[in-house]
Amino acid sequence: MEITKYAHACFVVTKDGESIVIDPGELSLDFVVPERVAGIVVTHMHGDHWSADRLTCMPGAPIFAPEDAAKAMAEFGLNVDVVKPNDTRMAGSFTLSFTGGEHAFIHPDTPMCQNVGVLIDDGEVYYPGDSFAEPSVPVKTLALPIAAPWMKTSEGMDFLMKLKPERAFPTHDAVLSDAGKSFVDNWMKIAAEKAGTMYERL
Repeated sequence: MEITKYAHACFVVTKDGESIVIDPGELSLDFVVPERVAGIVVTHMHGDHWSADRLTCMPGAPIFAPEDAAKAMAEFGLNVDVVKPNDTRMAGSFTLSFTGGEHAFIHPDTPMCQNVGVLIDDGEVYYPGDSFAEPSVPVKTLALPIAAPWMKTSEGMDFLMKLKPERAFPTHDAVLSDAGKSFVDNWMKIAAEKAGTMYERL
């Protein structure tokens, strides 16, 4: 299994020539469409996690997203398979299991939206979207959000130490400068060492 990380929250998981695309949003300007897209997961409706331009570049690939995000995508003629926590879907040879339910709290004046985390192949890879929703099984590779209006660095560290994955890589980081990424990475590496996790940028 191979993971390719793009800017901000977007990454691609590939095995046996098929790929799952996660959160191809407006900030992921470096995104390259894989050859065989088995499915696309959009964790929630915010524009940094999906873009109509990105999604329409992958015609025919099933899109999995929560209900409110699906409604927003319908305006662009996109057909979405609505998923919620505890749902499971097959996409090519991938098993996708969904967790979570709600976006992490940002501010009292900000409406909450739905959010799903996704487990790929029973814990081979886990990404919580914009939340710290915990999976129901041990995780081998964690896509770890490290910077957002809805989180503190300490919360990311606690999440990493609680899940204790074998490996973690940072995501949701386009809001940081290069210097800021190094600064937060250093804190996450401290947490990773305590958790017995290998933390690295992809």
